[in-house]
Amino acid sequence: MTLSITDAFDSGNITVLAIDGSTAKLAIRKDKDSDFFQWFHFRASAPAGTRVELNITGLGASAYPDGWPGYAARMSSDRETWLLAETRWDAAKDGGTLSIAATLETGIAWFAYFAPYSFERHQSLVADAAACDGVIHRTLGHSLEGRPIDCLELGEGDKQVWLYARQHPGESMAEWWMEGAIDKLTDPADPHARLLRQKCRIHIVPNMNPDGSVRGHLRTNFAGVNLNREWAAPTADRSPEVLCVRNAMDESGVDFAMDVHGDEAIAAAFMAGFEGIPSWTDELGAKYYRFRDRLAQRTPDFQTALGYHVAAAGKANLAMSTNQLAERFGAVSMTLEMPFKDNAGLPDPVQGWSPERSAQLGRDCIATLAELIDEL
Repeated sequence: MTLSITDAFDSGNITVLAIDGSTAKLAIRKDKDSDFFQWFHFRASAPAGTRVELNITGLGASAYPDGWPGYAARMSSDRETWLLAETRWDAAKDGGTLSIAATLETGIAWFAYFAPYSFERHQSLVADAAACDGVIHRTLGHSLEGRPIDCLELGEGDKQVWLYARQHPGESMAEWWMEGAIDKLTDPADPHARLLRQKCRIHIVPNMNPDGSVRGHLRTNFAGVNLNREWAAPTADRSPEVLCVRNAMDESGVDFAMDVHGDEAIAAAFMAGFEGIPSWTDELGAKYYRFRDRLAQRTPDFQTALGYHVAAAGKANLAMSTNQLAERFGAVSMTLEMPFKDNAGLPDPVQGWSPERSAQLGRDCIATLAELIDEL
């Protein structure tokens, strides 16, 4: 019996330390030129019907060790449907070990931190959207490795809406969200989309960090830079991805912005706002809260009880995009976070939080924006 493990593909990340029969000892590689690590994605193969145990070790030193308790890995035999794998966490074993047990029914399966969104799928997403009536594709710039920073634009209105995702490449649910949002926005029969296209000019950047996505990074680009700490002073040599997007925003202006992410530890979908920016006003903040609360009314897959600590007055980090855009443009700006674990208040024992739920939340966000666009 031979167990074989590889990560030699788009977004792959794993190191094989040892294989003994059907048991493997593994580790996650750090992001290039960085200490961040948490994303994994690999393929295991063995004779059909083999029961394997895959132990990912050293996770106590990972970027978010609080993300492992209560977490279940994703597994797929066809790379289309991703299911929860049998997973257990042992903080005391080998520096913190995530153990995945699975039967390889067909002799092959893929395992990942979350359902991957490949660069090939990204290109199909952009091509399909660009073929829709009224959609214009722009290449805003290029990553450090030369990959395009794609932007899709549609709508004839004056309100400037920016939607952007995957500053942190391992948060692949963010591009699944984009798939749902774009599907709704480009539907010629959808009334919410028709209204938004009438009132807004919508700019969509589905993947701001293509290099990190392809390399299997959790959080950084090719230079080991966390793009969501670059918005105050992006540079061509460290963060050209942010520089080209922010330059395009300066050209258009920004009235509404959403930065789409995933959170490792909190078992819920939630928002973070721009409290603490120097130019905060209660009037602008009320518009953000109105959107957040209306989204919670629309879908039980979003809530407001759990989330991040709110920055004190004047203490917002302006290097983060949501704060920078609110301060720079007076925009209603927000960060959407989705869980790697599941929505604990509405769990799915088969798939957990999934690509399908991410895409549906994208549609719900677009519908909410349409209902509030005149107020925002």
